[in-house]
Amino acid sequence: MANTQYQHLYSPPRFWNKVARYAGAAGRGTLEKALCLFYAAQSAHTPAWARRVIYGALGYFIFPLDAIPDLAPLIGYTDDLSVMAAALVTVSFYITPEVKAQAHDTLARWFGASENPKRHVAENTAP
Repeated sequence: MANTQYQHLYSPPRFWNKVARYAGAAGRGTLEKALCLFYAAQSAHTPAWARRVIYGALGYFIFPLDAIPDLAPLIGYTDDLSVMAAALVTVSFYITPEVKAQAHDTLARWFGASENPKRHVAENTAP
């Protein structure tokens, strides 16, 4: 099971702030995993134990003092990806087609509509 020690760091505003600031650097794959977790946590069908796992992973994603700094070229988000991948495996039953569609639609708006996803994300951070 994914580590939940970072769940206290999670909040929707902090999540959207991190995504808006680092969308371009994090890349589509990292954001897709983060958004799948975010939207699964919003679902009424996701139980409390799964939300704790999700909030732990997203709290780690938000946490500014990662094991590998996010600003490190090429490898900065590998630790975040590992934590989110473990959470996704743990709560995979709650990553429904609807959750995946929400994440996909959000990414399409951000990356498909703008050459600068960071700017577009900042303008469209409402879930």
